[in-house]
Amino acid sequence: MKTVGQILRDKRQAQGLLLRQVAAYIEIDPAIVSKIERNERKPTKELLVKLSEILNLDINDLLVQFISDKIAYEIVNEDCANEVLKVAEEKIRYLKTHSSTK
Repeated sequence: MKTVGQILRDKRQAQGLLLRQVAAYIEIDPAIVSKIERNERKPTKELLVKLSEILNLDINDLLVQFISDKIAYEIVNEDCANEVLKVAEEKIRYLKTHSSTK
């Protein structure tokens, strides 16, 4: 299963883009792009949107991978990780149906 960084690197390389080209498009240092691709640095949501544009990636798919990476790395060492995910899913359903803001 690929991480967001691996997805970004694979897509960039498949398109024949250099790190510096991607970095120039999104106006950040190439070293930051490299760290994101190596999973040494987490991108912001805004940065993911820009990366999805230049790399022609579906932003929703990329966000699903990004958020699931965050959750997985946060709870991977917990014995109750699967139970946590089930309860979180229930809470999300509840919050979506009982939320007064949207």
